[in-house]
Amino acid sequence: MSSGNDQQSEALSKPTFSEEQASALAESVFGLKVSKVQPLPSYDDQNFHVYVSKTKDGPTEYVLKISNTKASKNPDRIEVQNDIIMFLKAAGFPTSSVCRAKGDNTASLVSVDSGSEIKSYLVRLLTYLPGRPIAEIPISPQLLYEIGKLAAKLDKTLQKFHHPKLSSLHRKNFIWNLKNVPLLEKYLYVLGQNRNREIVEHVIHLFKEEVMTKLSHFRE
Repeated sequence: MSSGNDQQSEALSKPTFSEEQASALAESVFGLKVSKVQPLPSYDDQNFHVYVSKTKDGPTEYVLKISNTKASKNPDRIEVQNDIIMFLKAAGFPTSSVCRAKGDNTASLVSVDSGSEIKSYLVRLLTYLPGRPIAEIPISPQLLYEIGKLAAKLDKTLQKFHHPKLSSLHRKNFIWNLKNVPLLEKYLYVLGQNRNREIVEHVIHLFKEEVMTKLSHFRE
């Protein structure tokens, strides 16, 4: 994902692979025998749901993730993300599994001739994790409790995660980082003039007064 300042440049670097190209990548890079490929939602990367022919053992569904050109220049960040997934899997969390490419790496850099230039993309493969997004099911107090419980367990477990390249995850002005809530002010115009905007403005104001003044006391 991109920072607030880099959203436009990130969008321009988003991969535009076709389903046929994604299928070819899954086969050439990861050695899969693909039977079907479908696009999945994505922000500034590109994701595909990959189906493979049935095997005696092993999964038959995967997610092929193609990073944008900017993110592909930082393989350390992808490496740490993959190692976190494997760490959580080993700790018993219901996460995807990270698949290795033919060269035994967890990510592979592929170059594509776009006609005007050569672009490079980091490609990785995860096992597909079935389920339904929270947004698609009725919310109940019990469900919210379970989500909070899982988040707390995740937080406690990640405190034990150590990696020499962990700093690669730190990005300045990253709008998806909750401590950067004030950066959202520049996007208030998309809400127009209505009650929702008033609520968001109030939340940002409270965040500046009640949270930012205490940030140094919080564990990140």
